[in-house]
Amino acid sequence: MKNILVLVLASVIVSCKQDNRMYEKIDFQTEYLFDSEIENKILSDTTENSHFGSGFKYQIGAADYATKGNYESALATWDLAMGTSQKNYTQSQIDSINGLYRKVNAIDYITEEAKQNQVLIINEAHHNSRHRVFTKSLLQKLYDNGYKNIGFEALTNGKDKDSLLNIRKYPIQKTGHYIKDPQFGDMLRTALEIGYHVFSYEDTTDANGREREIQQAKNIQRAIEGKPKEKFLIHCGFAHALEGNYSAWGKAMAGRLAEYTEIDPLTVYQVYYSEKSKPEFNHPLLKALDLTESTVLIYENDKPMKYEYGESFSDVSVLHANTNYENGRPNWLFDNGNKATQLSLKGIDISFPVMVLAYKKGEDIQTAVPMDIVEVENKTDFALLALREGEYEIVAKNLDGHARKFQFHVE
Repeated sequence: MKNILVLVLASVIVSCKQDNRMYEKIDFQTEYLFDSEIENKILSDTTENSHFGSGFKYQIGAADYATKGNYESALATWDLAMGTSQKNYTQSQIDSINGLYRKVNAIDYITEEAKQNQVLIINEAHHNSRHRVFTKSLLQKLYDNGYKNIGFEALTNGKDKDSLLNIRKYPIQKTGHYIKDPQFGDMLRTALEIGYHVFSYEDTTDANGREREIQQAKNIQRAIEGKPKEKFLIHCGFAHALEGNYSAWGKAMAGRLAEYTEIDPLTVYQVYYSEKSKPEFNHPLLKALDLTESTVLIYENDKPMKYEYGESFSDVSVLHANTNYENGRPNWLFDNGNKATQLSLKGIDISFPVMVLAYKKGEDIQTAVPMDIVEVENKTDFALLALREGEYEIVAKNLDGHARKFQFHVE
């Protein structure tokens, strides 16, 4: 994979021998934090959560890193919250596993299976941009197979709902907290570009547990009843994608939705086998399989490997291959039409480090979710961005609050 990425980088000409750009000094405010600010926020947090204890600050920190596109730090910080261990299967167990299952491409499998369903529910971990990129990779094929509506748990609902989202066609900072992640934002932007109707379904009563699951399911039920002949894709977090009986809530959202609508959804679970910050911490099954792509495991009876938790389950488990990094950026960022874009900042008159935010031209840089974000430590370093072809406005902002803007074209 790394060799492929190097070839991609070599094939994209994005930097000029001479920096002739016009840098404009601008007033620019952003909620995105520098890595050092997130680290200080974690270190200074002495509060304890009633459920997660002192480790909760690391969960928040992991989500903060994910929000500004730092996948590697998000994984490492999440591992601090949840703990790690090293387990391995024996060679005989590995041989048995590889004899028991065959591996199929996850995008192809889910797309084909979804043809038979009216509702597809797929989950994510809120610190994991990889899951958002995977759901994005499904969007066009699902749309071509009749999925015209997509609901996001992460969309702000109620009085703060982004009511202009389907008209504006791109997400802004108020659209939803997790949607500030450029990869989540681009998943949403891509859905709107394809033609999906996007809707929110989060509970608006501030309930937790059982009541929240019920209200989420009822909100989705109403959306389905309004378009009874159409198909629906639901992107949710963690255990909300579980069917059956879930001990903590009675039933999770997916189970409640099946109960209320009498529609059997196709449920997809990305979270459980997700990679850790170091390969040795990965689930032993992930280590045993040596994957090269996002994969579904199929038994001899052509049934997929489920995710099961007690009496609850999701129909399909997705396992993603380990990430390779180039200049700190994950290799999978450069799929789905994104180009590895090297951007020189040698001519900019601003102190470093800087945060580089790339905005699609025509979107409001003061409010929009950027297409990508990366930090650059020194003026001699380049910014490696994952961008589609097109016109961009690039903002470079430093810790002192100074900002410069310039235009950039990706061919």
